[in-house]
Amino acid sequence: MILHLYFARRFIMGFILISAVLFSLLVLVDMVDQARRFSSYDIGWLRLFGMTLLNTPETMNLILPLIMILATVVLFLSLARSSELVVTRAAGRSALSALQAPIWVAFIIGVMAVGMLNPIVAATAKRYIQLSDSIRAGGTSVLSVSDEGLWLRQGSDEGQTVIRAWRSNKDASVLYDVTFLSYAPEGGPARRIEADSAALEDGIWTLTDAKSWPLEVGVNAEGAAETFDTLTLPSTLTLDRIRDSITDPGAVSIYDLPDYIKQLELAGFSPRRHKVWLQTELARPFFLVAMVLVASAFTMRHTRFGGTGVAVLASVLMGFGLYFIRSFAQILGENGQIPVLLAAWAPPVASILLALGLLLHSEDG
Repeated sequence: MILHLYFARRFIMGFILISAVLFSLLVLVDMVDQARRFSSYDIGWLRLFGMTLLNTPETMNLILPLIMILATVVLFLSLARSSELVVTRAAGRSALSALQAPIWVAFIIGVMAVGMLNPIVAATAKRYIQLSDSIRAGGTSVLSVSDEGLWLRQGSDEGQTVIRAWRSNKDASVLYDVTFLSYAPEGGPARRIEADSAALEDGIWTLTDAKSWPLEVGVNAEGAAETFDTLTLPSTLTLDRIRDSITDPGAVSIYDLPDYIKQLELAGFSPRRHKVWLQTELARPFFLVAMVLVASAFTMRHTRFGGTGVAVLASVLMGFGLYFIRSFAQILGENGQIPVLLAAWAPPVASILLALGLLLHSEDG
């Protein structure tokens, strides 16, 4: 038990050290990237630094498997140089027994990443997107999916327009049971339009079976109302922008994701990408365990055998390869080529089995 706690403490220290170093490097690199990205906008360095801090947690979440590999490499190389692995084996402990502590620590870190880091990343990513859109387009377009339907906001020099629809088609190009509420530049309501459907085409909304009410002060709205078989309105929104707003599952906390998936289904959108993301997040602890097993399979040996650099490089490259396969399976799942559960859970399980095979071959022959 004492030996397991010792290995766990060494592993946690290595994990924290590598995380701190990579976080500092990411902040510096991302700060430069933010300055380049918003160089044409009049924002100060303090605001750029704030946006950098909002964007960095998402990157840290993505490179967590790499951090796990490096922490495992640091642990077992340090144990090999001090001959502690030799002493451990001489005491009758096998390689798999020595791996129990790092595996449990990796699994706990994975659970904490899903339960604690995921909501933080979702909140910071969502705030970063809002600030980025606000800087680039003055906050002119926002999309929200809720129990009340689909909400959009578009704007121009002529004022803002709030759009609400109960549902849409699969590609978000047509909205049904839609309401347009236009506001004048000074902020007051100017017009309300209700329509059976609204189709977005090349910078215009084409409304069918529409009715318009003027909302100016002193005007009888119902008396001045007009009906149209077809009505066109200018639009600053594009289909790509709408799809990008609704298809980013990383901006939704894992605790809110099941309800959000139901809301997407009710609104008429395909929630397949969000389902794959949910299952992938739930499988994350097992994938981190696989990264520990992969790194240990190449580094659990004494340094006198030589080839330490090659072993480290091989473990990192294999980790990248498994991460690529995991991402590829995720894309196949999002496109409907393979089932959701297979896309999310097959890569971690296969990675664990592959790493165990390498360990058993290297230890037992």
